[in-house]
Amino acid sequence: MTRILLIEDNASLAEFIGKGLKAAGFGVDGFGTAEEGASAAESLAYDAIVLDLGLPDRDGIDLLRDLRRRGRRVPVLILTARDDIDDRVRGLDAGADDYVVKPFAMKELSARLRALLRRPGAVLGNVLSVANVTLDTVARQLMVDGQAAALSRREFDLLQLLMRAAGRVVGKRAIEDKIYGFAEEITPNAVETLISRLRKRLASSGAALSIHTMRGVGYLLKE
Repeated sequence: MTRILLIEDNASLAEFIGKGLKAAGFGVDGFGTAEEGASAAESLAYDAIVLDLGLPDRDGIDLLRDLRRRGRRVPVLILTARDDIDDRVRGLDAGADDYVVKPFAMKELSARLRALLRRPGAVLGNVLSVANVTLDTVARQLMVDGQAAALSRREFDLLQLLMRAAGRVVGKRAIEDKIYGFAEEITPNAVETLISRLRKRLASSGAALSIHTMRGVGYLLKE
């Protein structure tokens, strides 16, 4: 699942945005201060950040500049009530990838995030293909040899993560970061159990893929 970091101090607006993005298929972790948001951005590998500028403890522009100075290239969409052209220029010059002014339509915000994620260097490709397996990440559909196959939500998210990194090892921590959020309790063997379930699903559907366990390192998807 594509995971979004939302940094917005207005609780009701944050709840509205969170529900809207989840309905659009995104995973969302929300925080109300710059300090919390910065800590989350350092801890998890988010696919994009939605950033309010008027945060209670620090200006969002300063937070954005710090992220860029530290080499964080994650796409950032500024969401703010500041509609002056100079404010927009400051945000873009500080490293923002897009700028949405409040009030806004939820459909537009979701569409702009999808556009950011299609840019080179972000989460590339909506349709993934490895061997005889095709994964449509928008329709959330798995096809094996042209036939639809069923996956649970987390099995789908895990397969998407592994297919995007096909031929490379994906660490257990990276899987935890992508599949589970801050609000979820993770049992010690949650990833191993999910990997086992996905292996069985792929085998039963005739997928010409295998998931190799690299002990102490992570997991590798290969044809």
